[in-house]
Amino acid sequence: MARRGAGTPFLRQLSLLLLLHLGGTLGCASVTVSPHIVPLGSAVTASCTIQRELCPGLEQGKVRISWMLDNKLVAGSQRQGPGGTEVSNLTLPRFNHTQARLFCCVEWNGTKQRVGVAKIRAGYPPAKPLNLSCILNLGDYGLTCQWEQGTDSHLPTSVVLKCTGSSAQAVTGCTPQGGHSHCTVPRRLLQLYRQMEIWVSATNALGTAESERLRIDPMDVAKLDPPTLQSIQSIPFQTDCIALAWDVAQGTEHMELQCELRYRAPEDPAWALVTGIIGQAGTAQRCGFLFGTQYHFQMRCRRSSASALASWSEWSPGRNYTTHEKAPTGKLDAWWGAQPAGPGGRLEVQLRWKAPRQREANGRVLGYRVTLSPRRRGRDPPTICNTTHTQCNFSVPAATRRVYLSAYNAAGESAPTEVILLERKGQPLAGLRAVPGGERSLWVHWEAPLAPVIAYVLEWQRVTAEPGHCSGCWQMERDGAATTALIQDGIEPFQRYNISLYPLYEGTVGVPVHTTAYSQQKAPSHAPKLHLKRISKSEAELCWEPLPVEMQNGFITSYTIFWASSISNVASATVNPSLSSFAIRGLKPSTLYRVHIMASTAAGSTNGTSLTLVTTVLDDTEIQFLFLSLGLVFVGLMVLLICFQKNERMKEQLWPSVPDPANSSLGKWVPAAVPQEPLQVLAAREPGPAAISTVTVLEGEPGKQPGKEDPALAAAPAALPRPYVRQDSPG
Repeated sequence: MARRGAGTPFLRQLSLLLLLHLGGTLGCASVTVSPHIVPLGSAVTASCTIQRELCPGLEQGKVRISWMLDNKLVAGSQRQGPGGTEVSNLTLPRFNHTQARLFCCVEWNGTKQRVGVAKIRAGYPPAKPLNLSCILNLGDYGLTCQWEQGTDSHLPTSVVLKCTGSSAQAVTGCTPQGGHSHCTVPRRLLQLYRQMEIWVSATNALGTAESERLRIDPMDVAKLDPPTLQSIQSIPFQTDCIALAWDVAQGTEHMELQCELRYRAPEDPAWALVTGIIGQAGTAQRCGFLFGTQYHFQMRCRRSSASALASWSEWSPGRNYTTHEKAPTGKLDAWWGAQPAGPGGRLEVQLRWKAPRQREANGRVLGYRVTLSPRRRGRDPPTICNTTHTQCNFSVPAATRRVYLSAYNAAGESAPTEVILLERKGQPLAGLRAVPGGERSLWVHWEAPLAPVIAYVLEWQRVTAEPGHCSGCWQMERDGAATTALIQDGIEPFQRYNISLYPLYEGTVGVPVHTTAYSQQKAPSHAPKLHLKRISKSEAELCWEPLPVEMQNGFITSYTIFWASSISNVASATVNPSLSSFAIRGLKPSTLYRVHIMASTAAGSTNGTSLTLVTTVLDDTEIQFLFLSLGLVFVGLMVLLICFQKNERMKEQLWPSVPDPANSSLGKWVPAAVPQEPLQVLAAREPGPAAISTVTVLEGEPGKQPGKEDPALAAAPAALPRPYVRQDSPG
């Protein structure tokens, strides 16, 4: 019995776990949602009913019902329904999920168990399809239509293409597959050469939307194959015209076709379009082409009776053709420089010119010729320069004032351009300045002079450490009233350019004016390297070399010097860019400082490497004074020493000669007999006069001078001295 009682709860739990699975309720609970599909953001109501007798394990005890929206707990109300059921109602005021699952749960054994589920979807009504267009394929005569679906409705949507003909009964033409926005109506549903209505219908649970109706004859939107260009040739008598011939596509010979031709040269930014060409003609002429220029031609066609919605064929494969050449026309822009060539009476001329534009070159220019006189009928003048370049250096007599320049190609030579070698002594301009026109261009502005100007010549050269010359860096402004010009050739950012402007007057050339400019600036590539020029206890003078112009990347606006020690804050000073040295004052003696320099332009700054320096203890003048004082002292000592060595009297005064007692006669004399007297010592505590017991009188030998010794005595060994005691009175 005990084992049976223990097994019953386990079987009940197992049966309830098998019952409460996600997929269904097995009659234990029912969940209703009204509605299952709602507009996004609208309210949703739900109800969950639990029948106790159908849920094993829930027959006894109170049933607590709760709700979960996906994994989020939501609150609902609960009441007792008829027949012993438990009912819970839930209202979601704003359902903002495109889809979610709503679970009905009961509390059993301390956990929430899901006993019912309902799926809710939300979205929008379908969007109106837009931009419907159709093309008829002449291969199988199927009508392929495409459109734009619009915004996503977040709901399953059924899209069909519908069409109707003269019967006025709409049929489903086709249904797109795989979520695409195109499909093809088969030939059996089409009525060729008759008007049909075609539209797209999109339907979901919240509504239906239809596109604008397209009214077309399927043949009007037939996609024709492109024509084929057969030949292109120039018309000799009309030198700027060409003739084209083509064949229409196979299968379109019976149709009336409208065609278009387009062409362009390699340097043209856009195509030139020729319309209104009749396709059946097979040939056409077109004028206005440049000489000696390669063009690329293409052609396309469509039915002439087609509406504006008709589709053009694809462009035909391209065909290239180069028009025939003609002798160059127009004048060449020329500029010169001249200087005497030594004592021989010659003039060295550097002549430069601009290549003619394509419209004036009339083909490929083969070269240029410079002569001293114009070409006359029947004879050619001598040539002083014949080159394929756009510059030439030559020598002419000093009296030469005119040369003649011409260009030639395979078809002939241009009329000569007269170049007058004028002197440059006219009135200069004023107010020349240049500003950036872009990353690779410069605008040049100037003030118009009082005298009338025929033209202006602008020259520009890139400033580099190694001088160079750009022969093509110039341009001529033909408008004498102009006060601005745009330079675009050969301009690079972060590079400095010298710009010169010459006014051309009648009979003379003005003195040039100059300026410098950058099209774009940035911070210098690096800062100068500092060098220590001089240092003292309170001042340090620094110097640096100016940056190479290629490294400046702009106009240097200032240099900034920074210095600091371990016990002071960073100090700085701004230096004019024209200077290359700076003296730091107010430094402390015997102190280590770190110094660096910063170079600045209008677009940024760059710091240099650090320089370490240590101030001295004394200034140079103080060191010089110290060394001078020590030198004077040393010289004085040397002078005194020399004087002492040379002057005997001064030596006697300062260091008198003292006799040596050991060499005196008294020191060598020994008495014959000295009676021994008892040594009497006065007591330390008995002051009184000292008593002399014996006085010995020494007498010299007669005839012996003082200080002279007997040779015999001098030769005799000296007698040992006898000890004696000298007593001095306490006084």
